[in-house]
Amino acid sequence: MSECTHDCGSCSENCSERRGAPEHEQLNELSSVKKVIGVISGKGGVGKSLVTSMLAVIMRRRGFRTAVLDADITGPSIPQAFGIHERATGTDKELFPVTTKTGIEIMSLNLLLENETDPVVWRGPVIAGVVKQFWTDVIWKDIDFMFVDMPPGTGDVPLTVFQSIPVDGVIIVTSPQELVSMIVTKAVNMAKLMNIPILGIVENMSYFECPDCGKKHFIFGESNLERIAASNGIGEIARIPINPDFARQADSGLIELFEGDWLEKIADGAEKV
Repeated sequence: MSECTHDCGSCSENCSERRGAPEHEQLNELSSVKKVIGVISGKGGVGKSLVTSMLAVIMRRRGFRTAVLDADITGPSIPQAFGIHERATGTDKELFPVTTKTGIEIMSLNLLLENETDPVVWRGPVIAGVVKQFWTDVIWKDIDFMFVDMPPGTGDVPLTVFQSIPVDGVIIVTSPQELVSMIVTKAVNMAKLMNIPILGIVENMSYFECPDCGKKHFIFGESNLERIAASNGIGEIARIPINPDFARQADSGLIELFEGDWLEKIADGAEKV
């Protein structure tokens, strides 16, 4: 038997994985979600949650009903970025997302914990089960665009998201370092294995622009973003500069106030998917 790539659609083997390949989980009958966009990265610390939050804000500003499903169960940071500290409510069968100041619906494990600083010391299958429940048990009302903030890497939970939720496209987040450029290719290949379109690559912390002279300084070295995108057949790219305002806004729960047009073309691609 050849090595399993998890791409059952192009596999000729009749293995147990193929026979038991899961179909997408069903939304709650009271929910409606039109488009799902995953935001992924090959490793942590590149600003994936920041990009997820900014994209959700952009789409909300364009008049769409927007939601964020925080699938980074062990490192949830979406509520902090939006200044949400209240607990989500629900019944024995349903959960209700918390709505931000501008009307973005949010569901994250931090909204269910007794204390938001409590660690989540769970094994993979339990974490994967929670991600599924965020899709099946939460009442998402008339959502045009849902952004899924994925955990970093290409392991069990991202695989669960791809197999359980009908993701229409993914946006990959990276940073300029060569090592991360190599790792992001793993995320690209995972999306291709799952037959999910890649809408673009975002390079966070790409450069620092001097506020006095306007010159761009590439703190982490010259970018390889064009080469990475071209080698993987990805047309749309975006660069976000190093900007202390982003950190302050995210830490203060004011990400909905950010200003900048760096992600507008990426958002255009998501809107057309």
